[in-house]
Amino acid sequence: MNNFFSQEPQRREVNTDAIGLNRFLTRMYGNMALAVLVSALTAYLSMTTFRAVVFSFFAAHTGMVWLVLLLPIALSMGIGFSAQRNPVGSFIMLMATAVIYGFVFALIAGAYTGANIAAAFLSSAVIFVYLAIYGTVTKRDLSRAGSQASAALIALIIAMVINMFLQSPAITYIFSFIAVIIFVVLTAWDAQKMKNIYLQYGDQVSASGLAVMGALQLYLDFINLFIQLLQIFGMSSRD
Repeated sequence: MNNFFSQEPQRREVNTDAIGLNRFLTRMYGNMALAVLVSALTAYLSMTTFRAVVFSFFAAHTGMVWLVLLLPIALSMGIGFSAQRNPVGSFIMLMATAVIYGFVFALIAGAYTGANIAAAFLSSAVIFVYLAIYGTVTKRDLSRAGSQASAALIALIIAMVINMFLQSPAITYIFSFIAVIIFVVLTAWDAQKMKNIYLQYGDQVSASGLAVMGALQLYLDFINLFIQLLQIFGMSSRD
């Protein structure tokens, strides 16, 4: 009888942590899914209902293309700095980032067929869901693989910049496959990393702000995976 009561508080603490973790993961993936939905809806409306307005605006203001490409970087940095102090503001910046990327998708969608876009999106969704689940439940430490993937991503970005001057389709095609592998690893690592951060510091930081930061990282993993797969499907169909 004494053993039962001595174990009861510990059992309740474990259950409380599990409930808190489930709430955190639900909020993080919910924010991420909403951001993807906002991007998809923005891209769809930009390519259909507001197509003439959007394309005429960017045609008249070519400099705005660079602003659209650079603004998400600034917003991502803003989310990182303010997530803990202002979770609501960070969530708004996340949605703004999703809207801007929606415009970017609309601008590049003209180079691909509807079949290419659908195939890339479905493939990205399936791969992402599997890796997110794997990263969340696996007991294997993915930090080393994630660090190596991050270093490989930096090297790949430099190589992509160089290839912008070479303009080699074959190299671009190969780089897309390499990028897919990199973001496959990063997706699983980010999922595990955010879970571990919550378990270690969840009672010391804002869970809402942490959920927004995690949603941003996973959202960026997803859209980069989508873009690279879209490029692969597009170049394969042209061949």
